[in-house]
Amino acid sequence: MIDDSAVLPPVSVEVLALRVNASGTWAYRRSTTAPVPGESPDEAARRLARVPADVPYTVVHSTSWRYRPVGQVVLTYAVCPDPTPELPAIELPVLCLSAGATPAAPTPEHLDVANVAAHAIRHLAFLKATDAVVGDALGAHPRVGRALDGLAEVAAVAGQR
Repeated sequence: MIDDSAVLPPVSVEVLALRVNASGTWAYRRSTTAPVPGESPDEAARRLARVPADVPYTVVHSTSWRYRPVGQVVLTYAVCPDPTPELPAIELPVLCLSAGATPAAPTPEHLDVANVAAHAIRHLAFLKATDAVVGDALGAHPRVGRALDGLAEVAAVAGQR
């Protein structure tokens, strides 16, 4: 469960650094920050991940946002591949999404960071298939590219019900 008791500024930036392990499973590292005055959320995410704007083969992409009941908005950015893979990460043996109860109530009753990471990974799979710039960047990393292609194939088959 995501802890809503933490004191955060009204807008915070969450970075999920994503990697595919040798076994083909995903893992993530989570870090958060607040944009400093005059800094955009994109810039804050790059600062936190230590990824310059001109790096050609690392994707920094906003994948979701969520509202916390204490009046905060969290902007989530996926950074892939993880620019510092030597740091410990949390494994995601299964990509488990969370959804709202009805189409007009999209906020899930329970949401964990693992759910947010799973959503970010699926978002990257979509972008790899539909955005040439993101596709080229992620395709430069064979393990990441294969893992994302596998997700896109599963989604395409599921959509043909």
